[in-house]
Amino acid sequence: MKNLSKKDLVLVSLMLFSLFFGAGNLIFPPFLGQAAGSATWIAMAGFFITAVGFPVLGVIAVAKSGGLYLLAKRVHPVFAAVFTVLIYLSIGPGLGIPRAGSLPFEMAVAPYLPEGVSVKLSLFLFTLVFFAIAYWLSLSPAKLVDRMGKVLTPTLLLLILVIFIASIFRPLGGYGEATGEYMTSPFVKGFLEGYLTMDTIAALNFGIVIALAIKSRGVTDDKLVVSNSIKAGVIAGSLLIAIYAVLGHLGATSGGKFGATENGAQTLTNVITYIFGKPGAVLLAVIFTLACLTTCVGLITSCSQYFATLTSKVSYKGFVRILAVLSMGIANMGLTQILSISVPVLNAIYPIAIMLIVLGMMNKLFNGNTIAYRLTILFTGVVSIVDALGQVGIRVGVVTRLFEKLPLYPQGLGWVVPAVVGVLLGIIIKFGKENMKDLNLETN
Repeated sequence: MKNLSKKDLVLVSLMLFSLFFGAGNLIFPPFLGQAAGSATWIAMAGFFITAVGFPVLGVIAVAKSGGLYLLAKRVHPVFAAVFTVLIYLSIGPGLGIPRAGSLPFEMAVAPYLPEGVSVKLSLFLFTLVFFAIAYWLSLSPAKLVDRMGKVLTPTLLLLILVIFIASIFRPLGGYGEATGEYMTSPFVKGFLEGYLTMDTIAALNFGIVIALAIKSRGVTDDKLVVSNSIKAGVIAGSLLIAIYAVLGHLGATSGGKFGATENGAQTLTNVITYIFGKPGAVLLAVIFTLACLTTCVGLITSCSQYFATLTSKVSYKGFVRILAVLSMGIANMGLTQILSISVPVLNAIYPIAIMLIVLGMMNKLFNGNTIAYRLTILFTGVVSIVDALGQVGIRVGVVTRLFEKLPLYPQGLGWVVPAVVGVLLGIIIKFGKENMKDLNLETN
């Protein structure tokens, strides 16, 4: 049986890192650091859990279960069908891919457009070129390891390393003061900020991409595919933690020097402009575009591979074409509109995705029993959906008032206690049934 070589493992790991690391991942840590100030590392600890820990576990859980649908099927076949499609739509053409296309324009191009130049026309031309390149890269998924692992990702990492080294020779100063919710609950706030990376949801998609990438290197044994997926996940996760730590530190020092900003892009712009001057704008534009491009390609690839399994009438390349064109159209709506939709959608889906991953990692404990899966997902889903509806001004009468009494609900974590109760009830019922079965056998 052929195993993955060390060189190929590194390339696959770099590919996985690049799939996770989009522009959102670039701007959220420095913004967290700027806002958290002296509480940065407590907040980063929470951020690491949702932005690194669960995504890595997601890749592993999907690899071990043989795919997202088979993992979700442990709850119920209907749930598996609906949830899987919902995940691919939200992380794909509905939200993730358009965001990846519009973000580099809004953050790295739009601020530097000359007066009189149409922003809408510029956005159209930028997204046209951006999605044309993404389309070309996505046509050959077997070549992604080489294209992303050997070229795009090392370039991105090198540019971030340059910024960090430069910041050592031109330091910004000390950490600023903690602000807002970071003053009272920095860990919880950091935990929730990790949602915005969308990587836990993305991990449920990328599991199939990584598995196919490993198989393309000649590994055919399923156990070796799983073990190499785990190794790639750990390596990619370690890289993410290192990069996030650097960006969080830069953000915290920028808060002490420049004060508060409206978003992470402004925070990062302040840092890079201070270190490099005006040429820093070009550097920032390149970094943003590379980060978004790698994520965009990964999302188009994984979504196209999934949708191609649902129908024989449209090929993989056909779906690549459809997703590229559709996402380009949505991207031209503008980043603000896209982000306004993303928060409530993520708050509804994320907790369900997290608990599905947790259950997948605990599957041996349940021994294939579906009760724990069903109770946990039911309790988690009801609370997270009601909470998400409340955030857009839709209250569900007495249900909302009842859920508001749950521990951690004001912090956006009201689903945690019901999820734990669901797991425990599932385990108790499972072992209770097994004991009753054994008792009946002894009686007979």
